[in-house]
Amino acid sequence: MEKLNAVITAVGGYVPDYVLTNEELSKMVETSDEWITTRVGIKERRILKGEGKGTSDMAMMAVNQVLEKSGTSPDEVDMLICATVTPDHIFPATANIVSDKCDIRNAHSFDINAGCSGFLYALDTAAKFVQTGNKKKVIVVGADKMSSITDYTDRTTCVLFGDGAGAVLLEPTTEEVGMLDSKLQSDGFGRVYLHQKAGGSVKPPSHETIDNREHFIFQDGPHVFKHAVSKMADVAVEVMERNNITSETLNWLVPHQANMRIIEGTAKRMGIEKEQVMINIHRYGNTTAGTLPICLWEWEDQLKKGDNIILAAFGAGFTWGALYLKWGYNSDKK
Repeated sequence: MEKLNAVITAVGGYVPDYVLTNEELSKMVETSDEWITTRVGIKERRILKGEGKGTSDMAMMAVNQVLEKSGTSPDEVDMLICATVTPDHIFPATANIVSDKCDIRNAHSFDINAGCSGFLYALDTAAKFVQTGNKKKVIVVGADKMSSITDYTDRTTCVLFGDGAGAVLLEPTTEEVGMLDSKLQSDGFGRVYLHQKAGGSVKPPSHETIDNREHFIFQDGPHVFKHAVSKMADVAVEVMERNNITSETLNWLVPHQANMRIIEGTAKRMGIEKEQVMINIHRYGNTTAGTLPICLWEWEDQLKKGDNIILAAFGAGFTWGALYLKWGYNSDKK
């Protein structure tokens, strides 16, 4: 039996229409466009508006786009994984809800929560199912409605996050393209520096937790920044080295869009130029599990079959990792 690789055959994405600019934020908290741009490189972010709208609504749009672009019937999909930290509900899984909204009835679906590394974890998991021949059409979606857990009275966090979703379709191939290597890691010591204090089984919702504003993101910025730069860069370089990829043979780095300085530090450590890096943080901010697939969605028309691509991320947990893939198609053929 020929070796199977898992290759991305279609990409979709969605960002809400509402644009929250730095100028608007400066009317809500003590901040400025210059302060935000200088420190994190964000100019604006998208916010999902509308009563009863959640992460699944954005994910549905991205998944439906993948189905349409690939000519795939919902009945053909046999697995759907949703990476998110902002599920519609504690249960059922948002992946179940997305499958229902997209009329996907023959798949088993589940969520993965690995912070901002969620899409990487989900993509690597999905690839294993395809590579073993267990699944033939797997959709991986990364989506987050970060505005739902962002405290807009906290200027250190409210400037960072936005809402959005991206999705990919994975299929088997015997060509030397697709997912070729990965290294994923985690270290739970980082949980104290980036988390949501209340809402889980340790501290269920109560009047006290709401009054204390404990259902929002808590982040110790300096500690997160320090570890993000070193961990994301180191693992990306390791994956490059063990696959004999040089700065000249790497076509694209797809980094998690959390902070422009982290992106620049990772690129410098890898020895690559800015032109080789997908960057859209200035327009969308940090969409958590959505950042990597949204980049692929936006850059799809620039990607060519055989391009060497490394995806890298760092997130709450701490979690981090890098994944090496060869792009599987020319966009003009889609």
